[in-house]
Amino acid sequence: ICQLGDDGLCIGCLRSTNEIGRWLAMSHAEREHLMMVVLPRREAEKS
Repeated sequence: ICQLGDDGLCIGCLRSTNEIGRWLAMSHAEREHLMMVVLPRREAEKS
């Protein structure tokens, strides 16, 4: 279950509220892009 931090991102998976809300409607390609490109970049920026 996602829990939002002060930055508006989930503290566990780093998805935004928009991404969390759209997750079920996203295509496989959109989800893959998010997991392989966007989320690792966010994780690196937080470090």
